[in-house]
Amino acid sequence: MLGVETSCDETGVALLRWEPQAPGSGLLAHALYSQIRLHADYGGVVPELASRDHVRKLLPLVREALAQAGLTPADLGGVAYTAGPGLVGALLVGAAAARAMAWALGVPAIGVHHMEGHLLAPLLEPDPPAPPFVALLVSGGHSMLVEVEAIGRYRLLGDTLDDAAGEAFDKTAKLMGLPYPGGPALAKLAEQGRPGVFRFARPMTDRPGLDFSFSGLKTQVLLAWQQSDRSEQTRADVARGFEEAIVDTLVIKCRRALEATGTERLVIAGGVGANRRLRETLAAAGRQDGFRTYFPRLAFCTDNGAMIALAGAIRLAAGQGQDEAVRVQPRWDLESLPAVAAAT
Repeated sequence: MLGVETSCDETGVALLRWEPQAPGSGLLAHALYSQIRLHADYGGVVPELASRDHVRKLLPLVREALAQAGLTPADLGGVAYTAGPGLVGALLVGAAAARAMAWALGVPAIGVHHMEGHLLAPLLEPDPPAPPFVALLVSGGHSMLVEVEAIGRYRLLGDTLDDAAGEAFDKTAKLMGLPYPGGPALAKLAEQGRPGVFRFARPMTDRPGLDFSFSGLKTQVLLAWQQSDRSEQTRADVARGFEEAIVDTLVIKCRRALEATGTERLVIAGGVGANRRLRETLAAAGRQDGFRTYFPRLAFCTDNGAMIALAGAIRLAAGQGQDEAVRVQPRWDLESLPAVAAAT
């Protein structure tokens, strides 16, 4: 199975041999190209530039992955690609290329939900979680808590009402003058900060519910920074206080979701899932409360082709084929996906 990811600013390709009992053992190759340098001058992703760069990079990455695995295009049995959500132009590049390759090779192709790919990424690890579990999906513009009864049977427990966690990281970093991409830069700076110097609100934790809202926190941090002496140590202290507020909020909501569903397994996926403080704090909460945490390896927290290949392989193995039309869905409800008869 060839997996193709082009939903935003990373071109990802992977090759996966479908092994139902141990999906991760079948990963043969993966290659990734990041457009960070392309968008750095603009302080954010420029959709048209992203689309054009996917056109330039996708097929060379496919050739690279095939070479890594020692395979040829004739060895492919199927092609999976991200069909949404994401930037429409970027999605169309991957969809058109994937459909064309599948048609030329006479193999099936399937469009994959980007967030389902993230949700299933921990299945690529040696000790994968088995449903039911709760998933915290923190990727780009998404902060979601999802109850997973089985693969394809998803119930949205909580969603972001404005800025998602990843957006809050990036926007706050930009307000504080940190380089693009801001999220990782802010997290790195927070390691030098002193705990307790700045304490910010834990948004929407003072009321029932599992939704998220981080736009007010961003404003609170901006005001604190503007009213400070703006020294390098203060910058690090503000970053530490902001990161702690985000992490504490996510942990509180995860604990609530696990209690509400009665499950004892928590999957964390998406770019913010690579944050060291979040991983450590949730692992500690799991030891205290008696639930297990499952993270993908750091390389598979951000966008990648392996998670797309896996999600596509699972659905094709369940007989969920699609016609040959090139379709993408920039907005796509995760709960609308059909269930998979046999999970793995």
